Amino acid sequence: MKPSARTAGQSAPTVLIVDDEADILELLELTLLRMGLESKRAMKVAAAVELLKTNHYDLCLTDMRLPDGTGLELVQHIGQHYPELPVAVITAYGSTDNAVAALKAGAFDYIAKPVSLDQLRALVKSALNVTEAARQETPQHILLGDSPAIQLARDMIDKLARSQAPVYVTGESGCGKELAARLIHEKSARQAQPFIAVNCGAIPENLMESEFFGYKKGAFTGADADRDGFFQAAHGGTLFLDEVADLPLSMQVKLLRTIQEKKVRKVGATQEDPIDVRIISATHQSLSSLVESGKFRQDLYYRLNVIELKMPPLREMHEDIPLIAQAILERLAKQSGAPVPQLTQDAVAALQAYSFPGNVRELENILERALALCSGDTIGPDDLYLSVAEAAEGAVAYEPGAKWPLQDYLDRLEKEAILEALERTRHNKTAAAKLLGITFRALRYRLERLGIE
Repeated sequence: MKPSARTAGQSAPTVLIVDDEADILELLELTLLRMGLESKRAMKVAAAVELLKTNHYDLCLTDMRLPDGTGLELVQHIGQHYPELPVAVITAYGSTDNAVAALKAGAFDYIAKPVSLDQLRALVKSALNVTEAARQETPQHILLGDSPAIQLARDMIDKLARSQAPVYVTGESGCGKELAARLIHEKSARQAQPFIAVNCGAIPENLMESEFFGYKKGAFTGADADRDGFFQAAHGGTLFLDEVADLPLSMQVKLLRTIQEKKVRKVGATQEDPIDVRIISATHQSLSSLVESGKFRQDLYYRLNVIELKMPPLREMHEDIPLIAQAILERLAKQSGAPVPQLTQDAVAALQAYSFPGNVRELENILERALALCSGDTIGPDDLYLSVAEAAEGAVAYEPGAKWPLQDYLDRLEKEAILEALERTRHNKTAAAKLLGITFRALRYRLERLGIE
């Protein structure tokens, strides 16, 4: 059913418009013409299906409500028969449920009525870049491993890169949530635009609005000049909201409005400015549990969690540990100017028997320490400083009853708390110490004692 190539008469990218309102059709056709694009129109789902059989299209724009069906049906049809064709839906004002449903069904993006021409142009340009982005060279970042768990995540990332839908990345601390977000961005049509990563838990509540949305000169004491926020900095690209569960409820309301309206208002400004940003969020907490407890808005949860990407913990990727460990050692050795040591078979076995509560980040810390302390060109089990108790705990996955030996149990709790604090503060040790309620010197001592550095 899929046309093999663009027909000879098509000298420019062609957009299929599906709508039963003449004024909307004329507006869209005129806008596309001014962008140097060709367009074909259909006023029913059946007519669109027939046109798809005989012509090549670079984008499909469809209304949600049509005389003989819905835009959602057309999205699903295109997804099944023309998976390389981006399709965007036009929804009625305030119909957020329809927009979310379309994104979940595979729509590239959506635009609400009344149609904003600026948003329409941005959507079309981004959609037409999708195919070109798929042909680009390998992204700067890669996910190593061949285990079923990581392969599933890799396949999902490839699919998400072809969409503009908000993505919610879940997983334990240190399992690569930001790496996954960067890969989605690098493989997407937004790859040439900014990727802005924000740790929501590291921003003081009284500064959040100005940090996210920017401010106008004179908006408050110290605002000596206009300043852009995270949204403006990410315009055209991707905004990654790490630890989004830490946003206070007051900020959640403002974020929800921005996502729905695709507009931002700087602090001290009287008007809103259109914004083109893809949102990817992540947290190691359970957002659904926070929704049930009233700590996270349900409506925002549904807007962020359009598509969920689960990043597997390292303990589910035991067969990948040798490959990941070797890549880490090569990078660390290059940074330090030292030769790359080899892991002995016993060292590899010890790593594979360990549960890694800190995941890949903990593996990196272990190998960095081993690289500094090993005496030769090989790293053995003793260089890893994995105690017998730790290895045994890894084998049983820390069952609730494993509270002995007592010191090992307390060390493990302390280690997990420190790793989580470092994760939340993006490895700012001063901020992590403050979060833990201890002095910087005390944190440094614990990092050395527990082998985290």
